[in-house]
Amino acid sequence: MKILITSALPYANGPLHFGHIAGAYLPADCYARFERLRGNDVLYICGSDEYGVAITLSAELAGRSPKEHVDHFHRVNCDFFKTLGISFDHFSRTTNEGHQEFVQQFFLDLLANGYIEERETDQLYSQSEKRFLADRYVTGICPSCNYEEARGDECGRCGASYEATDLKHPRSKMSGASLSLKKTRHYFLLCGKFKDQLKTFLEARTWKPNVVNFARHYIEKIHSRSITRDLEWGVPLPLEEAKNKVFYVWFDAPIGYLSATKEWAEREGRPEAWKEYWQDPKTKYVQFIGKDNIPFHALFFPAMIMGQNQPYKQVDDLVANEFYNLEGKQFSKSEGWIIDLDRFFTRFHPDQIRYAIAANAPECGDSEFTWKDFQTRCNAELLGKFGNLINRVLVFAQNQCGGKVPAASQLEEVDRRFENDTHRLIVEIEELYEGYRIRKASQLIMELAHLANVYFDVKTPWKAAKDEKSRPAMETTIALCLEAIKNLALVAHPIMPQTTDKIWNLLGFEGSIEGQRWKAVLETPLKPGTALPKPTILFQKVEDEVIEEETAMLNQMHDRAREVKEPPITPLKKEITFDTFEKLDLRVGLVTQAQKVPKSKKLLQLEVDIGLEKRTVLSGISQHYTPEELVGKRVIVVANLKSAKLMGIESQGMILAGNVDSKPELITLGDLPAGSEIT
Repeated sequence: MKILITSALPYANGPLHFGHIAGAYLPADCYARFERLRGNDVLYICGSDEYGVAITLSAELAGRSPKEHVDHFHRVNCDFFKTLGISFDHFSRTTNEGHQEFVQQFFLDLLANGYIEERETDQLYSQSEKRFLADRYVTGICPSCNYEEARGDECGRCGASYEATDLKHPRSKMSGASLSLKKTRHYFLLCGKFKDQLKTFLEARTWKPNVVNFARHYIEKIHSRSITRDLEWGVPLPLEEAKNKVFYVWFDAPIGYLSATKEWAEREGRPEAWKEYWQDPKTKYVQFIGKDNIPFHALFFPAMIMGQNQPYKQVDDLVANEFYNLEGKQFSKSEGWIIDLDRFFTRFHPDQIRYAIAANAPECGDSEFTWKDFQTRCNAELLGKFGNLINRVLVFAQNQCGGKVPAASQLEEVDRRFENDTHRLIVEIEELYEGYRIRKASQLIMELAHLANVYFDVKTPWKAAKDEKSRPAMETTIALCLEAIKNLALVAHPIMPQTTDKIWNLLGFEGSIEGQRWKAVLETPLKPGTALPKPTILFQKVEDEVIEEETAMLNQMHDRAREVKEPPITPLKKEITFDTFEKLDLRVGLVTQAQKVPKSKKLLQLEVDIGLEKRTVLSGISQHYTPEELVGKRVIVVANLKSAKLMGIESQGMILAGNVDSKPELITLGDLPAGSEIT
């Protein structure tokens, strides 16, 4: 059977972390390895998602071009995947030429079939930067909870999603300048036209309840969605009248699954082979994503495929996992709440983290990595159960069986029960892999190791080895334990490939388990007399001091990030009496005119209506606000401040501003009438 597997394309805007791995990559890799062992024709496809506003923003902040930016993180993430043993058959990039052609063809088919519409919209525009700003370039006040540092598409405090144009007092992240609405034209995917088809599509799927329920709820409010941006970085539209527009990243990224598969086929020297996976209805297609990607993969991408002139394969199983956090909080580079991966892999084996993530995989609810849990998984399970079984049996075989696989002779009831229990667990593990449940599979793998350890203890082969008459019973025990270890290596291979290959070699086999077949390994017993290499230790104990060091390192990084993020607060000034404060006359002022002061880099000359009269006020904000941005703003004016001459102009008051990162930010008001008192 042909099985096409894709993982959500990782965004080439920063290094990956274990939270990403737990959602879309380790579960997919385990499933791909399992199906290869079963002899299926598996193609595991992924690639870097390299367009979008977030990348241009980060690149600007880093002082490099978007291409240089994605080149860097593509390399970083490829190295990470390699270290972790993620077995992609092909890992592509959306900046590759073939991807552009695929995206443009998708668009043209949708346009020709009546599923695309051009509309005039209002978008946020920065007069000082002379460009439209997409949501990632914008910050402002949340329309739901009034959080003052809300992102352009989502509030970090209340979690609300909205359009950037819904923000109150939007401003540029780059310059801090206020933004205004300006008309532009964009292309929209008419998602509502697919509503009935999508309902039928979902009814035929037996996905996890969290995925199906989310999609069914979302589909009731599905609406047209913009697929273009006013940017230079992205896949350009193939229309003469839309030269300065590119595709929104949510539209182009999932098409990367197809373009990457086509690229794989071309590199294999079989340029049409990609169609065997994408245009054959008998292919089983499985997508692995994080839960934040559900609407795009359960609804929007299927709708895009429905609008094509080609019979592309729709997803059969959409495996969406929940969030995987770090010590109770989301992984966050900006907050310093992250694990240094270079440091991690100098201290720990990749299979230790693969197992730790799998054993606590966020399949049906959020889960987390904690250093103490990691230590327990490594010491009590990998070392205490799994590694201990292999070491004690192989050492015993070296010492008491001449370093060779012994023959099993007459089986007693305890031996047959052990074989039956082992077989039952293996069948169950196989079913769990088939159902994408690596968390439970990990538990049963350890149960299998525990079962073999108990059997070894019950049979006490060290006693039987002392008496020549009981040696056959001892050899039977060791033969069955070695057989259990062989099967344990097989069923654990999708989760711990490097370690199980070592075990495979310690049993006298050459090469890797990767090229073996699940059924054949289970049905072919070890050959008596096979020489066994001297055993080696598979896992080292993780000491308390190491965990204490790592926990301290995490907290130090978090504290440093907070120090950088939170500027020092100016000390309070000396107390004043209420009588002193009452002397201030604070008024609402409406800025009616604004212009730069000649020969001054900092000063703006404002005409401010304070109700009773209009006044000229000078303000040192020219480097942060343009005159056009200030007209129409309601500000707070100190109306009874003694006049002062600056640059030959009399200033009749002062405008109040806050200080954010050493930059002045005007305190603006809502609809209070000019002249209103501030008390």
